[in-house]
Amino acid sequence: MKLNKNELKEIKAGAALSSSLINSLIKGFNSFMDIGRYLGSSIRRLIGGNACPLK
Repeated sequence: MKLNKNELKEIKAGAALSSSLINSLIKGFNSFMDIGRYLGSSIRRLIGGNACPLK
């Protein structure tokens, strides 16, 4: 059965949030937060003089 152009225009796709999509969004957010945490710790150590000396 073929659909004509008007019938094809009426098809509405669902935008369902799957658990895998939610899981990957959460992992991406956690990665972003970890990068910020590591960067903040590095800046705090450099400013406070608590960085390990380079040889």
